[in-house]
Amino acid sequence: MTDTALHPFDRAVALQPVAGQPNLYEGHTSQDYWNMVGPFGGVTAAVLLQGALRHPQLLGSPVSLTVNYAAAVVAGAFQVEAIPVRTNRSTQHWLLQLTQADETGEQQVTTTATLVTALRRETWSLTDLPFPNLSPASDFEPMSPAAKGVAWPKQYEMRPVSGAFPTKWDGSGETSRSQLWLRDAQDRPLDFLSLAAMSDIFYPRVWLRRATPVPAGTVSITTYFHTDAAQLAEVGSGYLLGDARAQEFRNGFFDQSAQLWSESGALLATSNQIVYYKE
Repeated sequence: MTDTALHPFDRAVALQPVAGQPNLYEGHTSQDYWNMVGPFGGVTAAVLLQGALRHPQLLGSPVSLTVNYAAAVVAGAFQVEAIPVRTNRSTQHWLLQLTQADETGEQQVTTTATLVTALRRETWSLTDLPFPNLSPASDFEPMSPAAKGVAWPKQYEMRPVSGAFPTKWDGSGETSRSQLWLRDAQDRPLDFLSLAAMSDIFYPRVWLRRATPVPAGTVSITTYFHTDAAQLAEVGSGYLLGDARAQEFRNGFFDQSAQLWSESGALLATSNQIVYYKE
């Protein structure tokens, strides 16, 4: 398969091993997933996760991924380092980082992450959070194209149920909660990489709560994976239900929680992030 025949997401998260460097990979940013000042944060998280998933020493599948956005990623080449710092009988702990060369050619860190993978075993299991009782995706209209210069929303089909992107910036916001159906715009079977990216698909809650376009950006996001490869295969390229809200806005930062459900009511992933905003 040629590179151009790959799904845009697979091109965006593609990594090549660096010869002689067992923990090091090379990649390149994708204009398909460009945000206002850099790549969509979700695709950056997926790129870091890819570094571990491609590693020959990988044990199990993702359980928890925390990504810290230390500096903007600029258009161009980058490197991902994935180090398995501790491997136990059923869990594995990783340090991940994304770097880019500065004007002198020295690699500078833009993004760091920690990852826990594990071998999951059959145990007593329960979902203690009720599945939102909503009409199917077909009952709702897709969002209109994104603003000029912001490419990544075009890679997703998003059908808001509530809390759609504000159409009036008049300070009249009353809630920070959004619910929407979503999936890749071009069919692609769901996997851990795309699930990690979709966990960051919700725009900053401060925009909805205030209906005011203040500068905002994710500082750190943690995604918890509650699924396995077999369950992801059952979802395929179907819709996910996303549900996100903020909990506290204070002194330039707010937290934002989200859940991603399958159409059949399986809770696939939850995420929490801290977001910076200006007055």
